[in-house]
Amino acid sequence: MKLNSILFPLIVVLGIFSSCKKETKTEAPIKTYPKLAKAEWFIGEWENKSAEGELTERWKKENDSVYLGESYFVVGQNDTVFAEHVRLVEANGKLAYIVTVPGQNKELPVSFEMTSATDNQITFENPKHDFPNKIIYNLVEKDSLIAEISGLKNGKPNTERFVMKKR
Repeated sequence: MKLNSILFPLIVVLGIFSSCKKETKTEAPIKTYPKLAKAEWFIGEWENKSAEGELTERWKKENDSVYLGESYFVVGQNDTVFAEHVRLVEANGKLAYIVTVPGQNKELPVSFEMTSATDNQITFENPKHDFPNKIIYNLVEKDSLIAEISGLKNGKPNTERFVMKKR
């Protein structure tokens, strides 16, 4: 009888523990965007003031996989002579610089694929585009960068450089 009085509670306790299932949560892996992260230093407002006018480029994070940029060149007090909108998008393991310029290319976006990236330089290329077909951003210091566009212009190699400071 003593054996049963000890054995019964032990069996009940073991039964309770064995019937409790450990609940395991399977969380979806957190998606990362390592190529877009290479361009994190774009974020902010950059400018170049010269005798010809003022170039401003603004970048902000739209979400985890997209940065939005806009550039414009103003002559005088408020005469905008050039403007463009850019989406920097990482999708399917590729980073694309997608630019739309009002009045150009029938207002359709042109995509440039990232071809190389280091901590302080990112290169985008589209060999099928007339000019530019290469865009390079170089971070010189935390507060200065050089944006460079190059390609064939009127059948001749051409490069334009834009030195900018962070506001």
